[in-house]
This record gives sequence, C-alpha cells and structure tokens, in this order.
Amino acid sequence: MSAVVTRFAPSPTGLLHLGNVRTALLNWLYAHKHGGRFLLRFEDTDRGRSEEQFMHAIEEDLNWLGLNWDGEALFQSQHADHHRQALEQLASVGLAYRCFCSESQLTIDRKLATSRGLPPRYSGRCRPLSARESGTRGQDEPFVWRMAVHADEGEVVVADALRNDVHFALADLDDPVIVRSDGSFTFLLPNAVDDALDGITHAMRGDDHLTNSAYQVWLLQKLGYQPPVYLHHGLLLGKDGSKLSKRSGSHSVAELRHAGLLPEALVQSLARLGHPNIADDALDAAALADAFDAHHVSTSAVRWSDDEMWRWHTRLLHQMPAEQLLELVQMHQPTADLTFVQLIQPNLQRVEDVAGFRRLLHGRAPLGLKELAVATEAGAGFYAEALRLWRISGHTEWKAWANAIKSETGRSGRNLFMPLRVALSGAMHGPEMSAVLACLGKDGVDERLVDIQEQIAA
Repeated sequence: MSAVVTRFAPSPTGLLHLGNVRTALLNWLYAHKHGGRFLLRFEDTDRGRSEEQFMHAIEEDLNWLGLNWDGEALFQSQHADHHRQALEQLASVGLAYRCFCSESQLTIDRKLATSRGLPPRYSGRCRPLSARESGTRGQDEPFVWRMAVHADEGEVVVADALRNDVHFALADLDDPVIVRSDGSFTFLLPNAVDDALDGITHAMRGDDHLTNSAYQVWLLQKLGYQPPVYLHHGLLLGKDGSKLSKRSGSHSVAELRHAGLLPEALVQSLARLGHPNIADDALDAAALADAFDAHHVSTSAVRWSDDEMWRWHTRLLHQMPAEQLLELVQMHQPTADLTFVQLIQPNLQRVEDVAGFRRLLHGRAPLGLKELAVATEAGAGFYAEALRLWRISGHTEWKAWANAIKSETGRSGRNLFMPLRVALSGAMHGPEMSAVLACLGKDGVDERLVDIQEQIAA
C-alpha cells in the first residue's frame, strides 16, 4: 500500500455535529492505523455561508477530541484557479456544457419524464448546443454548467474498500450541475479536484455520497487523475432510526463539551458504532487506532445512543488517575483534595456529582430536601444518641459503632444506616461507611452529628 493520506473536509458554515465527528474520526483512525497522514481541509468556497468563526470552532473541537491533523489546515479557496482550469478542460472536449434551462422548464421536464415512467433526471435539452451558440447566449442569459455524464452505454466503477467495486451504468446517471448560475462551484468538482491535488489516497464518508463518488470518479478520470479509494460507511441515525437531528439526539461538540463530557467518551462511543470488533480495553486513541479495522465498519446505518456515550463517560471517569480527576473536581469544589477524590470516585456518574458529597468536605454544608427529610424522620434524639456513643466509643470502627446505635435505639437496616449516611456524607448513596469514617476522622464525625441536630431544629 502506498502512503495513506485521508482527510476531513468540512464546510465552515456551522458547528461540528455527531455525523461530522464520526466521519472525521474514521478518517483519523484509518490514517493512524496505516501510519499515514490525516489532513484538515476547509471547503470554504461558499462565500455567503463560510465564516471564520466556524473554522476556529471546528479546529477547537478537533483538538479537544484529540483528532490532530498533519500540517497546516488547507483551504479549498486556495485551489480556485485549478477548479476553473478543470472546468475549461472539460468544456474544451465537450464534457461540460452550459445549461440555460429555467427552473420552470426543468420542473416541466421532470414531470413529463415521471409521467412516462422514466427517472426525473435532466433531459439533456442544452447538451447539443454548439460551443459558439452556447458562448453567445452565455453573454446575455443566465446559465449553469453541467457535466456531460449521461450516456446510453458504458459505466463508472467506484473502488470501495468496504463494498468492493460499485458499478454505475452511465444510463442511470444524470448530467449534474457543477457551477451554479452565480458562478460558484457545487460540491462535486472542487471536492474531487482538491482530493487529487492534496494527494488523498482514501476517503471515508457516508453512503449518501455513493452516487457523488460515481460522478467524481468519472470527473477525475476524464481529467487524468487517479481517484482515491472510497470507503462508504453506513449513516449515523437517531435512536428512533430517523435522520439524526436535535429531536433524535444530535448534538454539537460544543454542547457536549459544555455539558462536561469527557472527549474520550465521545471518541469511544463513535469509534465503536458499527465496529463491534474493537477490543473493550482499547481505552485511548492510540489503542483504538491499533484495533481499528476499516473492513469491519458497518455499511448499514447505525443508531446513536446518548446513554452509551455517558456510560463511557462514567467508565472513563472511574478509571481516570485520581490526580487528573482532582483537577476536574476542583472546578466544582475548589477545596477538594486527593483523599476526597479517591473516596468518591467510584460513586461519580459525572464530575458535577461531587456537589452531592460536599458535606464530606464541609461539615456544616446544608442537606438537600430529600436528605433533610430522612434526617428529620430519624429525629434529633437519634443523632444525639449516635453522637454520645461516638464520643465514648474510643474508636472509629463502623460496625462496632453501628451495632451500639442499633442496640440503644432499636433502629436497624436502612432505618439505621440511611440517617447516618446523610448526616455524614450529605448523600443517600455513596462510599462505604467505614471509608467515610476513616476519611472524616473522629472530629469530623463529631462536627457533622452536632450540625445535623441543629439543621433539624431549624
């Protein structure tokens, strides 16, 4: 295999969403699996919609996800001269032509074709025009440029590493528009020419581009370029099987970052969608690249799951070095220390859950409404007796203290443990009570038992 070069080529007209990220990730994994290069190219020729702020946002998102690209970011607009030269080359040999048909004429032609049981493709009305007549009319009339692809015979073969060779009969293809009436290029020509100029060897993208690939292979071959090998993966759908949207679970990367998601959780969940063969212990980008096998990527559509993404978040949170987690925790609880983090780490679903354990840090932290209800039901007398036994026990062993309280108050099971848990930790679920006592120490337990009686009284 020659040196692999893949690319991610977003249009800087908005923020990155999950479908974009999956395509970027698959191309990144393929390049790194084969020791190749991964390029970032902004398709910025839509001047009306392309914005610099979106370019910066896309770069920020990719960096946050760890999807580093090789070299400087590329810009489609830098190849504008090559795009015009390609159009001129095609037109000079009759493989591109001006089309003067109005929208109303196109609509009529499509309806007529449909009524005859034919596909509603372009009729080819302007294709027979001579170069002279076309040029003369082009001085006064609006027009688009089309590629002259449609033919009664012949085919285009798209080399696809996931689907083998995909054959398209030219009779089934249209004469697609490649330049709009305002002079701007559509996706087809610049994207294909840029891939050739940038040395792209492999391009992974959704199977909704499969027909586009047929047009681009035709185009590149007519221009004398070698088309890349394509890998058309199945699309990413919402949980309900519909096209991914806000309603069905789509998010921008910025939204997920602001929600506190670990970037590795998004990478893990997206990498495994439609690729179930990745080992469960491939927990970083390098391990994912080693385990990645493009031939196992599904050609069928896959469904997105927020739940699976957050399960990965929780798993990675539990496996994170405590020193690293401490930095995240201190963003929510500045006084947190390593002992506190090590105590609660197995009980966190998200980093912001630390707020529920703030009583472990601050002995006078107020209880939440549910926790206060538990404490109130137990009563100040229960806590007074627990405090008395704590002070005379001379030790900090959980079982012995709990048994003593049980003996004196008659409480047992949940009715005994839950009031003590909320008083000491501020939460109804959390670390083992023996670990809580060890963390708080004798004075810490004393302070919280005194405070809980005051909260009940208030």
